Amino acid sequence: MSEVFGAGYAAAYDALYEEKDYEAECDLVERIFAERGDGGVRTVLDLGCGTGGHVLPLARRGYEVVGVDRSEAMLERARAKAGSGSFSFELGDIRDVRLGRDFDAVLVLFAVLGYQRSNDDVLAALRTARAHLRPGGLLLFDVWYGPAVLHERPQSRLRTVENGASRVLRASDGRLDVRRHLCTVDFRIWQLDGDRLVAETEEHHEMRYFFPLELEFLLEVSGLSLLRLGAFPDFDAEPDETTWNVLAVATAA
Repeated sequence: MSEVFGAGYAAAYDALYEEKDYEAECDLVERIFAERGDGGVRTVLDLGCGTGGHVLPLARRGYEVVGVDRSEAMLERARAKAGSGSFSFELGDIRDVRLGRDFDAVLVLFAVLGYQRSNDDVLAALRTARAHLRPGGLLLFDVWYGPAVLHERPQSRLRTVENGASRVLRASDGRLDVRRHLCTVDFRIWQLDGDRLVAETEEHHEMRYFFPLELEFLLEVSGLSLLRLGAFPDFDAEPDETTWNVLAVATAA
């Protein structure tokens, strides 16, 4: 697997996603804990935690949270953030990391499962989640929804984020490999101070998209049972060909 989320991308990550409403997503996570769990969710494992966007809000809300990511550059950003509550960060690949303990819930959010491109990689990540779940524990993950990816198709985009004289520009362009259920997104990021180019980086992210029966089967093989597949973030809505992101809730069988 080629390197993604290296130092250059990590440096611009929080600025690029400053409009992502992590607090609202954590509200939904807590709602699912209450509705789908057994009322005992206190410990949470966040696989592919990035810069801690879900770890820190959940820790502030009283959960004990462990975040795992394979990018040391992203974890450096996460550890540098001030935060309260019980949380920690571990370097590891979600396909094979083993922490030697169980959790009440496991999160794999922000399309992290989509970075597992082959069936073996997806199953390895799901089995990691299962290995860390107590009986009856919950798994929550979001992915790109195949029917919408094929209907909407990836488009070229340019995003600019300004902070005083500093600017971050990101150009993205996607292309599909329908046979392998992959969308390759080419990113170029420029960081500028006024008119001066401070840093430039380029990454290629191969993202897998999924279909409902495929997800049910992969979960079943991994010892998990699908409870609900809903639109994301509008979880009460049924996904259709315009729903690019879906959220799955599963339980340890």
